[in-house]
Amino acid sequence: MNSARLAKLARVIRSTRLTRALLYYRVAAGTEHQSVLTRDLTTVIDIGANRGQFALAVRTWAPGARIISFEPLPGPSSVFRKIFANDDHVLLYQTAIGPQLGPRKIHISRRDDSSSLLPISSVQKAAFPGTAEVATINVPVGPLSEFVRVDEIKQHAMLKLDVQGFEYEALLGCQSLLSRFQWVYCECSFIELYSGQKLAADVISLLGNQGFSLDDILNPVYSKAGRCIQADLLFTRSLPRATGNDSPYAMATEVADKCPSPRQLNTPIDRS
Repeated sequence: MNSARLAKLARVIRSTRLTRALLYYRVAAGTEHQSVLTRDLTTVIDIGANRGQFALAVRTWAPGARIISFEPLPGPSSVFRKIFANDDHVLLYQTAIGPQLGPRKIHISRRDDSSSLLPISSVQKAAFPGTAEVATINVPVGPLSEFVRVDEIKQHAMLKLDVQGFEYEALLGCQSLLSRFQWVYCECSFIELYSGQKLAADVISLLGNQGFSLDDILNPVYSKAGRCIQADLLFTRSLPRATGNDSPYAMATEVADKCPSPRQLNTPIDRS
């Protein structure tokens, strides 16, 4: 077991809630997100909830926050509901978020947390072995406003997205409510892992136009060649950026370059 996994396990076993989720449901909380959850969060919209890894982290390190989660796959949704069965702070919708209301095909990965509304590319399969497509099903998709009212998003709210290449489209599905959020926490890719996906530059540009600035780069993931291929980006609401020579594509390149090297992190360069 590598040092990153040992550190994660150490954080899990300090919490009765997290230990129970691991032992009873084989769900390891997203302890790597702890640093973004130390704020006075009141509402967390959790898009791409899977089995509740991020929601478990929120309940542990931002216990006062109400969590509204979205997960379209039946299997992970079932596990999520069992973990949070008696928790009034957590609500799950079994749907995906996107700009248009209606059913859409989802590509199910052998590792279901790598499933996507976009086709899984050969690059993804090479970078993350064991993530090949095994099935497709239709799942409901709709804008965030179809499920969440404006008054449900309280001050100091965070929008979290982990949707395997569908981040840009999911953000378009949240656009009418983006002004309600103080933070957006979004997994972004610097190379195309899912066919047709928008990259980090597109997400940076979209959120910049909505009044968010890039605040932090966390949890970088590397190819075996040592190239940063994706990371979690934290955006904070600020004054809209002035237009000019600031290209989001140049900024995305700068973000990738700023990712600490695997040697600095003292962690493996590929994620198992």
